[in-house]
Amino acid sequence: MPPVKKRARTYDPAKTRAAVLGQFGKVREAVAGLEDGQLALPTRLGEWRVRELVAHIGMALTAIGRALALPEPPKQDAVLLDWPFATSAHSAAIDDFTRRLTGEHPDLDGYLAAVGRDLVEQLDTHPGTRLLRTNAGALPLADYLVTRAVELVVHTDDLNAAVPGLAVPLDRQALAATSRLLADALAVKAPGGATEVRVPPYAVVQCVEGPRHTRGTPPNVVETDPLTWIRLATGRQSWAEAMDAAKVSASGERADLGALLPLMS
Repeated sequence: MPPVKKRARTYDPAKTRAAVLGQFGKVREAVAGLEDGQLALPTRLGEWRVRELVAHIGMALTAIGRALALPEPPKQDAVLLDWPFATSAHSAAIDDFTRRLTGEHPDLDGYLAAVGRDLVEQLDTHPGTRLLRTNAGALPLADYLVTRAVELVVHTDDLNAAVPGLAVPLDRQALAATSRLLADALAVKAPGGATEVRVPPYAVVQCVEGPRHTRGTPPNVVETDPLTWIRLATGRQSWAEAMDAAKVSASGERADLGALLPLMS
């Protein structure tokens, strides 16, 4: 696992909660209008259909309840920036669980409604400092909730890509948190100060080994929009594809991030 940044970014728990609930509400509204034929459409996530994708979105939030049902860890042994690098190791188990959930919940709208009710009760009952066992280690609930915002944003984009004409909006705060966490993960994976990566208006990070600039325009600059950055960081789009589509501007000999991406998948 890459070394963790010493100075981790902090997130406002109230804003994170509002972002998660807001984005989930937008997904619920969209899913309620989907017909059986749309739920059977393929997605860009391997063999998953839209039905499996929706079940997985619910599963991402029920993870909080499953963690709360376990004994609280004695101490925190992970940080938020460990999470992006821990997801791929559990992909097979996630796939199995998602398929089982899909079979158990044919009424996806009812399933998501129950998920939403349980989530509000859990967040009302437990403080953000409550430690949870996660696939990255023991994390506070407030930090783990940031990862749920990432899951919701990434999979909302997957949903929009799978269903023609669907345009589920992205909550601004959820999009901001996702952009920042994944930008910080890049700085963890490739520590240094030779390249400046800009994801306006949400994030700017320094990364990649090499000469560090101290003033003026950095010699190596990468800039892209938040959604393109998220797709690059999660393997939904390759660096070459984004460059060919003029979705990324990159200048300088250390501005090619292709070998560093994706950060999680």
